[in-house]
Amino acid sequence: MFIQQFFVSGLAHSSYLLGGTSTCAIVDPRRDIEIYLDAAASMGMKITHILQTHLHADFVSGHLDLAEATGAVIVAPRSADCQFSHLDVAEGDSFRIDDLEIRVLETPGHTPEHITYVVVDHGRGPEPAVIFCGDTLFVGDVGRPDLFPGMALELAAKLYGSLHEKLMALPPFCEVYPAHGAGSLCGRAMGAKRTSTVGYEKLYNGALAIGDRQRFITSLTTDMPAAPDHFSRCSDINRRGPALVRTLPVPAPLPPQRFREAMAESDTVVLDVRGYAAFGGQHVPGSYHIDLGGNFATFAGWVLPPDRKILLVAEQAHEASEAAVALHRVGLDQVIGYLEGGMFEWAKAGFGTDHVPQLSAPELNQRISCGDGLVLVDVRSVGEFGAAHVEGAIHIPAPQLRTRHTELDPDRDIALVCSTGHRSSLAASILKRNGFSRVWNVAGGMTGFNAAGFAPECPLCVVPHGPRFMGR
Repeated sequence: MFIQQFFVSGLAHSSYLLGGTSTCAIVDPRRDIEIYLDAAASMGMKITHILQTHLHADFVSGHLDLAEATGAVIVAPRSADCQFSHLDVAEGDSFRIDDLEIRVLETPGHTPEHITYVVVDHGRGPEPAVIFCGDTLFVGDVGRPDLFPGMALELAAKLYGSLHEKLMALPPFCEVYPAHGAGSLCGRAMGAKRTSTVGYEKLYNGALAIGDRQRFITSLTTDMPAAPDHFSRCSDINRRGPALVRTLPVPAPLPPQRFREAMAESDTVVLDVRGYAAFGGQHVPGSYHIDLGGNFATFAGWVLPPDRKILLVAEQAHEASEAAVALHRVGLDQVIGYLEGGMFEWAKAGFGTDHVPQLSAPELNQRISCGDGLVLVDVRSVGEFGAAHVEGAIHIPAPQLRTRHTELDPDRDIALVCSTGHRSSLAASILKRNGFSRVWNVAGGMTGFNAAGFAPECPLCVVPHGPRFMGR
């Protein structure tokens, strides 16, 4: 048996190649599939199966693209009611890949249709050796059951049974390969380690340590992080079957005049993917800003209108291509073009620009100290704000500013702060789109503010792989 993991940062998504002697399966594939084709070819293996543990909510899966490219059979939960050609499986079903027997356990809880693939390597022994558990069990955490309106309590109860009655009944040496790691919003407190064993999780997983069913249900349905907008869309896209990537528009290089004409269409938005310092210096008026170096795909799926065409502004053409791939991962498929030559050519063409001044940590501290009326808006998550924040700051998470901007006075000076400056720049772009002109971004965010000694160190800002939703 051979296993290779593929990790997508930002989304914190793990997919896998499970290989036998000459054939292999891909488990929970991402939409850009070339990496799997290359890996299988390098091993001299043929991809014969595509295993879906559930209908993923946080990304659009590559099962149809991979099936078209390889002729492999898509295996999916029977209860998912998938609308494409596939082999549906349920509790007790099994199939083989060379010497590997793959057994199906129904493990609902994170989603109603969730299954786990239990692998027995008959070349070595008869005991279960590996599980691909999707989003049922993570390293240090379990899947969240609150993504389906009105079903949270029911799913939390089912999740308890799936974990304690099924997965924890497997041998303690059985290896655990989850679909997500630290940084994903499919759970609340995932560890940074990307694999584990049943025995280790049984000993040290905080959610599993809650032995009382009712306390477990209460814990998993209370104070969960906000779910991005695209979570409610991607599951159904994956059920119906996503559009093949080869059928999607290829972003065209547009000189400034053509770009300006295209952005004037009512069904089109502009997305600037450069760093926040570059965006602050000058940007196309009305642009959204999501830094390609941050949690780009998640925030794009969260805040961009899914029914709009997207025009990109990037430093280089390859960055526009990279952004398009990331947008496709969250179901934003209409990426039609990018600004050829970037903002340099836009400015040369004589077109207007907008700006977001950047405040350093000392500048922010000076303005707070002198009481000049600056309004500080902390746009981090609830957990981050609760851990540490500047006294007097207003808390509105960045995505919520799309509607909650009405709580702010556009005639006041407003500074936006997150952990590093990425989310706050997105927040600034949202305010600018809603008519706010007196907007500043805090460069370096709370990380810089704490490093300068103006506030106690934030315990969440300084942990690079902490169990929370990272701003970068």
